[in-house]
Order: sequence, then structure tokens, then C-alpha cells
Amino acid sequence: QVQLVESGGGLVQAGGSLRLSCAASGRTFSNYGIGWFRQAPGKEREFVATISRGGAITYYADSVKGRFTISRDNAKNTVYLQMNSLKVEDTAVYSCAVTSGSFSDTRPTNFGSWGQGTQVTVSS
Repeated sequence: QVQLVESGGGLVQAGGSLRLSCAASGRTFSNYGIGWFRQAPGKEREFVATISRGGAITYYADSVKGRFTISRDNAKNTVYLQMNSLKVEDTAVYSCAVTSGSFSDTRPTNFGSWGQGTQVTVSS
């Protein structure tokens, strides 16, 4: 079992930046693909970005492509989500999760060991 803890959320103005972290403990972190997802009030959880075990391959939702960057440091058991040019519609609770399957399958059902999430609020 892997335990995940997100941090780095907060309140930021539109156009600003935040860097989220997802720290893992438990089983070997580098065995898993990692995904970031978000859920806004009244909406379903949606895919944001995923990264392969070694970090060489990434996928992004169209809504964040060019603005967000996912990366990982396996030596530190941590995955990051750098969020630039934030928009009001990026407001949500952001969570990370692991997959031992295909990280290119971005459905939330393909992921597990969800963290508790970190709130990101973007003001206009």
C-alpha cells in the first residue's frame, strides 16, 4: 500500500502560479505511474495530468496543456504539479493517486491510494 499526502494548495489571483506536491510513503514509489486529478464543487473528478514510472512520459488534459507541468523525483518519493497562468476555472480540490496499470488510461477508476487532496482557489 502507498500513502499519499498532497500539499501546496492555496489562494492565488488569476494569472498566478502554484506548485503542488504529492509525497508518497509505503511501497516502492517508482513502481507506479502517478496522476493528478481535480474536483470542483458539484462536478465529477477529472483528470489533470499523469506521469510514467521513470518520469519520461507525461499526459495532460487539454484544459491545462501548456500551463501545467507534472514531474517527479523518485529519490524523494514526490510528484509535483507546477501550475502557471491559473484561471478561475482551475479552482478545485487537487488529489494525486497511483496506478500499477497503464498511466495513459486516465480514468480515475484506474488509480488508487488517493490522497486527501489540497484546495486550490483562483480569484478573479
